[in-house]
Amino acid sequence: MSSSGSESTPELPAKRPVDLREARDAVADTAGAGQRVLLRGAGTAQSWGGPVRDAAAIIDTTGLDQILAYNPADMTVAVGAGIALRDLQAKLDGQRVALDAARVPEGATVGGLLATGDAGPLRATYGTLRDLVIGVTVVLADGTVARSGGHVIKNVAGYDLAKVLSGSLGTLGLVVEVVLRVHPLPEATGTLAVVCDVPTAFTCASGLLASPLEPVAVEWYAGRLLVRFEGTRAGVTTRMGKATDLVREDSGLAHGGADVLDGAGESAAWDEVADVVRGAPGDTVLRVGSRASDLPDLAARLDALATDHDIDATLTSSVGIGVHTVRIRGDEAAAHAAVVAAWRSAVLERGGSVTLHRRIAGLDDLVPSWGPAPATLPLLRALKTQLDRDNRLGPGRFAPWY
Repeated sequence: MSSSGSESTPELPAKRPVDLREARDAVADTAGAGQRVLLRGAGTAQSWGGPVRDAAAIIDTTGLDQILAYNPADMTVAVGAGIALRDLQAKLDGQRVALDAARVPEGATVGGLLATGDAGPLRATYGTLRDLVIGVTVVLADGTVARSGGHVIKNVAGYDLAKVLSGSLGTLGLVVEVVLRVHPLPEATGTLAVVCDVPTAFTCASGLLASPLEPVAVEWYAGRLLVRFEGTRAGVTTRMGKATDLVREDSGLAHGGADVLDGAGESAAWDEVADVVRGAPGDTVLRVGSRASDLPDLAARLDALATDHDIDATLTSSVGIGVHTVRIRGDEAAAHAAVVAAWRSAVLERGGSVTLHRRIAGLDDLVPSWGPAPATLPLLRALKTQLDRDNRLGPGRFAPWY
């Protein structure tokens, strides 16, 4: 069976473990039966990568939703991988997991966020979830329990499991428990919104990121560069004032070209960015990695393609680190496919990467989920063979690579 390109999950027999022992037994049972398995948290990323095909069972982690240990003084929390990050954030006392992925409001789980390698604009300062992981417990495809970080039971040939599993999309192991670093909640936040085109945004962002002002997020979206600051109220106010002066100096923008957002206005601006990243039924969404300096050329190429094919293509970009998301809307699958293929080619020519996160119905028949295999493919295949020799976990997710 297939999970197809939609957000639906195939109706298959599901196991829902509630602790490590049950998770180990669930994986071991499917291994003993030779079953191919779809590993699933809240299901918010089931459309990422290629469709999972020929799975005979689901292992659902949402029963692993406990806080196992919380030490505010040490700024660490250990949780079951199936806990929704939004629920975990609500239970932390004046602290947070510094992750703002767009899927968090939808109930994305800690394990799912690690397996997808997902993150939001705060990645510019805090990285993705793997950068916040202190330790992880995983059940491998044969039922072996492995841990890295903390008290090691088995180190799996020296692998850093958090980094190995990040972006693996449920194809290398079942994440069961995660120990995370947490950070204090900021006293205040504020966002500077600079109206500008992409080349000007890149110039401004480069200047801000090289300055001592330390913005926590710098994102270009819908004709505005959004620059977010966190800290004390006085500190945020002072740094936004200095950032405004720097932006005007770097860009030549006239007075009034930069607005200060706070409260509801600030939340609304960042919510709009998240809406693009999530997409909606009927959209095609691409996540792209490139050199940060490639943004102006890639944005211009995308605009031209959208005009040529009479569709809407919306870009949002974490400017300083070269992570971009494109949401395509309008017309039929053929137009989406033409834009995906041409823009993917432009990204790959510059040494970048493209992951398909969502697709319009029928797109899978017209364009592959993945582009040409990377030079690291032999290493990826060797890792897959070592951790899942029989290709039981998430079969098809990385097809045709393996």
